Order: sequence, then C-alpha cells, then structure tokens
Amino acid sequence: MKEYPTSAIRNVAFVSHNGAGKTTLVERLLFDTGATTRMGSVQAGTAHMDFEDEEKARNSSVSLAVAPIEWRDVKINILDTPGYIEFVGEVNSALRVAEGAVVLVEAVAGVEVGTELAWQAAGEAGLPRVVLVNKMNRDNVRVTRVMNSIKENLEGRFVQLQLPIGEGPSFTGVVDLISMQARLGNKDERGPIPADMQDAAEEARLALVEAAAEGDDDLLEKYFAEEELTMEEIVRGIKSAVKQGLVTPIMYAAPEPGIAVIPVLEALRALVPAPDERPITANKGNGDDVELTPSDTSPFAAFIFKTVEDRFGKLSFVRVYSGKMSADSRVWNADRNAEVRVGTLYVVRGAEHISVPLLHAGDIGAVVKLGDAATNDTLCERTNQVTLPPIVQPEPLASVAVEPISQADVAKLNTSLTRLTGEDLTLRWHTETATHQTILSGMGTVHLDIAVKKMQSKFGVGITTSLPKVPYRETITKTSSTEYTHKKQTGGAGQYARVFLRVEPGSEDVPFEFSSEIFGGSVSGPFVAATEKGCRAAVEEGVLAGYPITGVKVVIYDGKEHPVDSKEIAFQIAGREGFKQAVLGAAPALLEPIYEATVTVPADNMGDVMSDFNTRRGRVMGMDQIGNKSIVRAEVPLAEMQTYMADLRSMTQGRGVFSLKFLHYGRVPSHLQDQLVAKLRAEMKKEDD
Repeated sequence: MKEYPTSAIRNVAFVSHNGAGKTTLVERLLFDTGATTRMGSVQAGTAHMDFEDEEKARNSSVSLAVAPIEWRDVKINILDTPGYIEFVGEVNSALRVAEGAVVLVEAVAGVEVGTELAWQAAGEAGLPRVVLVNKMNRDNVRVTRVMNSIKENLEGRFVQLQLPIGEGPSFTGVVDLISMQARLGNKDERGPIPADMQDAAEEARLALVEAAAEGDDDLLEKYFAEEELTMEEIVRGIKSAVKQGLVTPIMYAAPEPGIAVIPVLEALRALVPAPDERPITANKGNGDDVELTPSDTSPFAAFIFKTVEDRFGKLSFVRVYSGKMSADSRVWNADRNAEVRVGTLYVVRGAEHISVPLLHAGDIGAVVKLGDAATNDTLCERTNQVTLPPIVQPEPLASVAVEPISQADVAKLNTSLTRLTGEDLTLRWHTETATHQTILSGMGTVHLDIAVKKMQSKFGVGITTSLPKVPYRETITKTSSTEYTHKKQTGGAGQYARVFLRVEPGSEDVPFEFSSEIFGGSVSGPFVAATEKGCRAAVEEGVLAGYPITGVKVVIYDGKEHPVDSKEIAFQIAGREGFKQAVLGAAPALLEPIYEATVTVPADNMGDVMSDFNTRRGRVMGMDQIGNKSIVRAEVPLAEMQTYMADLRSMTQGRGVFSLKFLHYGRVPSHLQDQLVAKLRAEMKKEDD
C-alpha cells in the first residue's frame, strides 16, 4: 500500500442503527476502488468487513472493522461499526479516533433509535457529520417521509448536497448540487439535470450556497455582494460550516446496485478534515495539557483504541496522533510506565493484514504482540511522555453468572475473562463476595451471549450461564446484648470461652467495627483479638439468609477465661456464635442494592414508563423533556431491573434506552422481607443438598 502524508488521510466512522447498510456500502466502496476483486455480501456471509464467525452467522456486524480505501491520492480509513445498540463500545472507539462521521439513515425505516444514539455520540465527540440516506432502491421508499424523520428526530440544520433522481426501484442517481449535474447508474455517468427537476435543483442549490457562505466570512461578504461563488468556494464553505457544526449535508445512495456511491467518496475527501486540521490535546506527566501537532516531525504519540485476541496473539489497533510509528522499534507506554517493542506494523482491511514499514501522523494501523499494552494506553517517547484522553464507555446494563463446566475450565476461567474484557471495555467481570458467583456484565443479552460464545470458541472455556443472584446485605436496626459460653471436654485438654457481646447499628460507611470495654483483665488481649476474628467470620456468613452483614458495631464488654482450657479457637467460636445470637436479637433487616435508572423514551411513552416503575417499587426522582424525547430518572431496586431491557423494548417498540448507576443499599420493605428471606433460605438449603 502506498504511503500517504497526514494531509492526504481521512479517518471516518460509519455509524447508524442496525440494518442501515453500512457494511454493504463499505463493500461497494472497496470493490469500486479496486481494493477487492469481488463485491462482498453481508447476507451471503462473504463480506470482507464481517469476517468473524458470529458476524457471518448473524448477518450483522458485532465489532469494529477498518477499511483503508485509496482514492484520488487520498487514503480514507473507514471505521465500519456495528449498528446494534448493545455494541455501543465499538461505536465509541471508532468515534474516538475519527475526524468525521457518516450517519446512515435507512430509506424506508427512517431514523431509528440506534441512529439517534450514534448522532448524539458523534455530536458529543465534536465530529463533523454527514447524513447518508441509504438503500434508496428499496420498495416503499418515500423521500418526503425519510426527510421528515430526519428533521423530527435529529437535531441540527440540514442542507441538501444532492437531490435523488427517483425513489425506490426507480432510483437511478442523484443531482449534484455543487456541479449541477446528474450522476447516473453504477458507472457514475455525468449528464444534464432532468427537466422536471430543474426548478427544485435551483432552489436547493441556493440553500446550499447560502450555507456555504455562512461557513466562511470572506464568502459571506462575496455572497452579500451578490457575486457568484465558484465550485471550489462552495466546497470550502460547506466544509467549514460542517466543521463548525452549522449545517449537516444530506446525500443519497444505493450501494447494492452501486448507484451514487462514488459521490460519497468525493464528499469524504472534500468535507472531512484531515488529521492535521483537527489537533488533539494530551496531558503531560506534570498535569499540564499540551496540544499535539499532527505531523511526522512532531514528537511521537499514538493511542491504542482497540484490542483483539486471536490465534496469532494480541492485535493492537493504533491511531498515530503525532510523529511516525516505525516497524521494529521500541516505544514507551506512558500508562504502564514500561517500554514495549513494536514488531511488524500492519494496515488492516477486515481480516486482511497488509505489512507496512511505518505509519504516518494521522494514520491507523495495527501491531501484533505489542506486549504490556492495552486499549486506552498511550504510546510515546520516553523523553517526551504524554497521555491521551481515554475512550469513555457506559456502565453495563445486564449481567450473567458464569460457571465453569469442568475442572480444566476452572483453571482457564479468570484468564479468559480478563482477555475477553480487555478486548471489549464495555464488558466487565468480578467475583461477587455476597453470592460467591462470577459475574460477567455487558450492554445487553445479545452482547453477553456473543461474549460467552467467544469464550467458548476463541479461548476454549466451557461455561454455563444463569441469572445472577441479587447481592443482598444484612444489617441490624437496634441494640442487642448476649452472653455466649463455649465449652468442649473430650478427654485431655478441653476448650472454654465465655464472652459478653453487644451489637449496635453502626455507620453505613463502615461495614464492621469492633471495640472492647473490658477492664480488669477478665479476658486477655489475645483472646479479645480471637473473639473479633470469630465475629468477622460471622459477618461474612450472615444470619438471615447467608448474606454479609454490614453497618454493625460489636463491643465485647465482659467475659471469662480458664487458665488451662481457654484457647484462641475457643474464643473464635464463642465470638462467632455469640455474634449471631446478638444479631438475631437486634431486629435484623435485609438490604438490597438501589440503582438510579435514567430512561429516555419518546414523549408518548413517558406515562407507560412511570407506571411501570411503580410496579417495580421504583421512586421517580425527576423528568425532563428534550425535543420529542422524555427523560425519566428513578431510584429502583436491582432485583426489579434484571429483565428491564426486554420490557422497555416491548413498551416502546424498541425506541427506549436506559442507563443504570449504583446508588446505595436500602432496606427491603418489611412486608416483603419475611417472604424473601424464606425464599432465599430455601435456595440455600437446595444448594447445600
């Protein structure tokens, strides 16, 4: 592959809802530019971008793929992202290293929830955006309808860059409003504008020229002077207006038959900023910020935005922000304070790895077996260390408990989970001490299902999954005192310990606190410590339903020891059993995790969402209205939210989204506690049996 300077590179993310045709468009662009010799098909499982087994089986992208396209002395790195909203982490990674975003809108379905989220994410990243109405050749396409959908659901000012010639099966091309030519068929043939579209084209071009003038002060003066803007000036003005977020151009295409796809490349080349037009701010080791100059002569700095584990080892995708990255070199990992070796450098096109000697500033590539490096790490010079801002990912929304099938799987489980979550930062795992389960969390059921299959196929770990148990806690609500004596005589040396304990409600921030009020030496220091050890053991076991106890203060205020039979083990047992006895007399209560749920739905569904929260023991904390969307915030127990994703989709026909954030532990209502404790004890007994 030819080397390209920074000014001739474009990094563009393709984002949308699932099924809008991103991958098919990329396949067409690869084929039309000669990068591939055949047009890949998503449905047939032959797409170059959907090369993973799960993608072929689902006929849908599940991970970010890179497609470098060479066209007219420019290299366009297209970042093809999944459209299913559960793979939002891949979208965030792509937007983090791109200079622009193409937001695809399916011509029949219009703007869907995934498109709205992608639009918002690209806007928050400050990226110039282009809207592409895709699959224009489908039956039942109505341009008026899809335009209304765009204006109703996406914020911003939109301007036509093209007008479609026909719609549905009669879609034959577009009118280019810059050159004022018709561009027809899959050969991009130029011709005159159809006579019946002349007036509409003139009107649309006036709006385009006005938008271009607003993007540049010099052009605005020329426009007000009623001077004609040249094609080059219109392009320059539109690029500036798009970069400032003043307007968003709209284009049309039908990638499957190849109609109007070359103009997409032209728009990317002309309107998306080059890396040297959009510098990034990094952080120096002393906390000061520094703006990196995107050029080959600047100090080296690169960012790892994606990691893939495969049979060849770890593949690290990097975006070079300044300086050059050379093969067979050594660089410094500023996040891990370690040197790493760069072996062979690759430009990756789907599953194809193309070896290159170096990556210029602004370019995207990959390194195999980079060593001590992971996603979000910054690579730089040891003598000029900087760290680039990390990719911010959302908190998980769904979880499963994973359990190894065999003893061999037990040994591989933790390592495989660590590798899996290193690939995808929206996946998290931990061992829940309250339930003794290994929990894998992600963005939804499909996301987790694919993650589990990947563990089995890629890492060879056999696991079963189940709905996680709710990690309850136990506490006390009043003060209680007790006396407990432990005696054991079986011939020879015996065991003896007597303790007087008092338990009191403690601070919520301190799970367990132990103190001694013994005076006069009735219990010696080592035995007081042994008593505390016994109490701490009981804290982990609980007394109501086997969950850890929190917010309790224990005081030993008296006791008795035997000069021969008293031992530390005796006081440990006395402390443990005495603590349990005291807690049972202190009106123990069950605590449950409470989360803040933020739900965004169409305004028409707000009432349904609020009513549903009432059935989930939720407490609505506030409501907001943004455009035609309603945002509801509520505090709700985790136990009531484990199936919420499917329920919300059903309530809103898939247009609702939500996020969860842990708040605190709250008491289970008294009228539910007895019933819940009985159920939990029955489950414990069943497991023991």
